[in-house]
Amino acid sequence: MWSEAGRAGLQTEERLPVEEILSLKQFRPLQLIASNGTLGDRSGQSRAMAHDRNISGRAIEFVGVLVIGAFLAASGWAMAESALALPLARLQAVLG
Repeated sequence: MWSEAGRAGLQTEERLPVEEILSLKQFRPLQLIASNGTLGDRSGQSRAMAHDRNISGRAIEFVGVLVIGAFLAASGWAMAESALALPLARLQAVLG
């Protein structure tokens, strides 16, 4: 195996069927096979389906970031409240 200047090569002991590899529909061993054993064609997926998956993935990521942000804000509020509770209680006792 080699790669140089954006090109790559492969050396094998057996002859490779280059034409069949380039036209995957004719070379069954290189085609994508689904888990049920039927041939799948990923190029048949519509852009709309891919876009929908992308949107739902972004929505899940956004909700996750919101949850983490809310947790950090609540933690910060609790830390600030506990840090200021004693001094404010002393101030209130002095001022009456």
